[in-house]
Amino acid sequence: MASEAAAAGEQNFGASQMSDGEETLTPLEQEVLDEYARLLGNLNTLSSLLLDLSNNPSAAILDGLRGLERKTSLVFTLLKASVYSIVLNQQIDTEGGSNAGDDNTELRD
Repeated sequence: MASEAAAAGEQNFGASQMSDGEETLTPLEQEVLDEYARLLGNLNTLSSLLLDLSNNPSAAILDGLRGLERKTSLVFTLLKASVYSIVLNQQIDTEGGSNAGDDNTELRD
């Protein structure tokens, strides 16, 4: 279906250039126009494929996204736990250091 539309687009594009008759194209100009016609066909094909994908999401894609969501959630939870652990250890070290200093001053008195 998409290839038929691309072929029709290429034929229409080529036919519009040949109907001029008065102006002839250099080989380079014709080659550039042919490349544009191929590009048009490729873009039409891509457009139709993207339309199909957006209208009918694949079950495999949805399953993959669900798995990715679970993994992302797990990584986020582990990251929060490690940040909490680091902050807690720093607080313990800070409180332990200030308490140790207080103990030394009490011994001197």
